[in-house]
Amino acid sequence: MHFDFATALPILERTPRVLRTALEQLPSDWTDHPYGTNPDGSPTWSARDIVAHLIHTDRTDWMVRAHHILKHGDSLKLPPFDRYGHKPLAETHDVAELLDIFATERVSKLAEFRALNLTPQDLTTPGMHPALGKVTLGQLLATWVVHDLNHTSQMCKAMAYQYHTEVGVWSQYLSTLFPPAPR
Repeated sequence: MHFDFATALPILERTPRVLRTALEQLPSDWTDHPYGTNPDGSPTWSARDIVAHLIHTDRTDWMVRAHHILKHGDSLKLPPFDRYGHKPLAETHDVAELLDIFATERVSKLAEFRALNLTPQDLTTPGMHPALGKVTLGQLLATWVVHDLNHTSQMCKAMAYQYHTEVGVWSQYLSTLFPPAPR
């Protein structure tokens, strides 16, 4: 499937509702615990971390970088992104608060996105990622969609992991319980 606005926006619009439906009013046993450790020994993220991360990316990544690409093209590298910049949010807000913040942020960012009135030609505008090299605006926006889906899946993994010992021998059939894969 090729990236276009009509197919991308429904995913981006729904993510806050999907997370709210999955997480709202759950005990912290479900939302505040990670799913083990990464191959490097660092802790994985909890559902709370993931919601905070999505807020952080909406505030500091997608539209910031889209504006940067439209203004500078590939003549100036995109600003770096702090993958762990969400930690203060996760530490100072409960899940209910984070869900409210995320819903508000997403509405704002999608309004900002729509206001750009991008054309298909705009999607080919090149940018320069600080680590990955040449990218296009269309790739950045498609990544926003996949990023939402990736972290929705990761949220489910974090929650499922809370029963990783409870499922017993069935764990071999439940791929969501497999250890995190190295990047």
